[in-house]
Amino acid sequence: MSETTSTDKERKPPLDGRRAVPSNYSNDEENEVPEMEAFGLIPRGFNPKDYLRVVDIHMFQEPYEINKQQHHTDKYYSPKLIVRRGQPFQIQIDFNRPYKPEMDQFWLEYLIGRYPQPNKGTYIPILVGDVLKPGEWGAKITHKENNSIRLSIMSSATCIVGKFRLYVAVWTPFGILRTPRNSATDTYILFNPWCQQDAVYLDDEKEREEYILNDVGIVFHGNINDIKSRSWSYGQFEENILDACLFLMDKAELELSGRGNPIKVCRVASAVINSRDDNGVIAGSWDNMYTYGVAPSAWTGSVDILLEYYSSKQPVRYGQCWVFAGVFNTFLRCLGIPARLITNYSSAHDNNANLQLDFFLDDEGKVDTTITKDSVWNYHCWNEAWMTRPDLPVGFGGWQVVDGTPQETSDGMYRCGPASVQAIKHGHVCFQFDAPFVYAEVNSDIVYLRRKKNGIQVIEKIDTSHIGQLIVTKEVGGDGMMEITEDYKFQEGSEEERLALETAVMYGVKKQTPQDTMYQPQTDVDMDFQVQKAVLGSDFKVSITFRNKSHNYYTAKTYLSGNIVFYTGVTKNEFKKHTFEAKLKPSSFSTFDVVIKSSEYLSDLLDQASFHFFVTARIDETGKILAMQKATVLEIPTLRIKTQGEMVAGKEMSVTVEFTNPLKQTLENVTVRLEGPGVLRTVKKMFRQIPPNSTLIWEVKCIPKRPGLRKLIASLNCDALRHVYGEMNVQIQKP
Repeated sequence: MSETTSTDKERKPPLDGRRAVPSNYSNDEENEVPEMEAFGLIPRGFNPKDYLRVVDIHMFQEPYEINKQQHHTDKYYSPKLIVRRGQPFQIQIDFNRPYKPEMDQFWLEYLIGRYPQPNKGTYIPILVGDVLKPGEWGAKITHKENNSIRLSIMSSATCIVGKFRLYVAVWTPFGILRTPRNSATDTYILFNPWCQQDAVYLDDEKEREEYILNDVGIVFHGNINDIKSRSWSYGQFEENILDACLFLMDKAELELSGRGNPIKVCRVASAVINSRDDNGVIAGSWDNMYTYGVAPSAWTGSVDILLEYYSSKQPVRYGQCWVFAGVFNTFLRCLGIPARLITNYSSAHDNNANLQLDFFLDDEGKVDTTITKDSVWNYHCWNEAWMTRPDLPVGFGGWQVVDGTPQETSDGMYRCGPASVQAIKHGHVCFQFDAPFVYAEVNSDIVYLRRKKNGIQVIEKIDTSHIGQLIVTKEVGGDGMMEITEDYKFQEGSEEERLALETAVMYGVKKQTPQDTMYQPQTDVDMDFQVQKAVLGSDFKVSITFRNKSHNYYTAKTYLSGNIVFYTGVTKNEFKKHTFEAKLKPSSFSTFDVVIKSSEYLSDLLDQASFHFFVTARIDETGKILAMQKATVLEIPTLRIKTQGEMVAGKEMSVTVEFTNPLKQTLENVTVRLEGPGVLRTVKKMFRQIPPNSTLIWEVKCIPKRPGLRKLIASLNCDALRHVYGEMNVQIQKP
């Protein structure tokens, strides 16, 4: 919107009584800037052509030119200049005659939004000086030749992040002459982790390459006993993604003047990534019904989601936690905030934030699902963003948890963070934002409660080590897993851990003490169980082991409940009930196997092939109850990707995706997707049927754009089978 039309004047937003200027939260809107700003009456003989006039402006915006090379922005598919703040960049101005400093005066103007104001950082006039001060706006001439001058321009290390418009203004005795509006000179300014004065400064080059410049990542999923991984294409440099990310800040109505602050940017983004309460990017769905959208497991990356949202302005269906986290990571890396995707295994979703997940057992020892409201997610993904925290005491900067998955509201909206990882570790949960919620996700205890006939609640067992057992992210510079549990918590059972917990409780995290209810732990008999690893479609067994440490004979009435669950730990249905009596001899181990047949589970299986087993045993002689739960995930077959022919940038190559149906049933309406940043944009194809044991083969031709090590990522999806992935590294040669 470059010209203000008469309808615009009628549509001007009403001024409210508190502000002289309406709020300015659209990077897209513009004001009209006069090309001739007269000081008064203009004499009749005045001819603007007699004065210094700008003929052309060169932005050096090509990927191979100095600006994008020095600013690490050469990977962005954008014809415009993209630079990082607090670091000098070059432009060249061609005048109609040689520039004479003693008589000519010109300056630059950078504007953003519709109501530019100097005190808001949305109107920036820059005079040409002799020196550039680090981290402050300024310009100096580095080279003069004929009618041209070369300028080095420094932006402020705290300036607004977004798309600025550039004007060159020339002073004449009768008024100011400006260059006309020219979108080719628009300049994107991003956060700068390479600049020491920037709030997102990161001092390790290898980490900057990973957390800013890597456009592919790994999502760890599955569960604690069976960790699975898959690739995710962030695609932060792909065409129009930068504009889509800036649009998200407009959508979240973040004042332009606040867009230089990574804390504010992360906080509003964590709300706008999900569609709850603000029509944001992704609609979440956890019910296994994805009729009017794409199943969360089918996405292979963020680009399709962001571009669809940018064009339709409507929430994209559907996402679950890794999709929210993947898109959030793209947003952060695209704008220049170092970011990584985190997986927390056995993540607590604590409905009443009392650091305790309450599982209520009935008299038989079965879990009562009607009153059990808390759940354990097999895993939960969130993001960490790197920044200083000047709003908190010293020592709480660095990695901050931000989470775009809509779980609980914060200040009235579904959002979470930024919460300092360091503050969570030490229990200082009083520091904004949302630290108590994240603390509970990694530190809650599981409490098994049984209500007796007389109404008294008895605690049967407290499990203090099940939650937050493992917290991981992708390693720097490789596809392996890096454990970061120690960033979030001290060693389980250590003195420091107790102290951190006491600190958290002191700062208002509610923690019930066992004194509230009767609790006598069972000491005579220990129980454990193991689930055999199994491939989808096959039978497997659950082995339950008792260790009787006493000198007595015991009989344990044992109940195994097998449930098909969403990865959030919420049960869909119980597919296996098995009760038996276990005779336990004194001072001995006894093992009992229960077989699970594929026919028992296949018809009801959900996307992630997740099971949850509860085993409870009641010892007849003492009335004591043993309880334990474990999640398990089946092995899902993978897609195979092959390439043919030479792989050279700019030349056609061929990619083949293959898949063999392992089930005893025909797969119907199967969608396969394939993408690879820099190699091919997402392509998808529908296959009507794949009979049992038959193989699907799909060949795709593409022309890779960029040389270097690239990744191809594929997914297969249908109602009977989800979370089928394949990937392949390819080395694209230079032409």
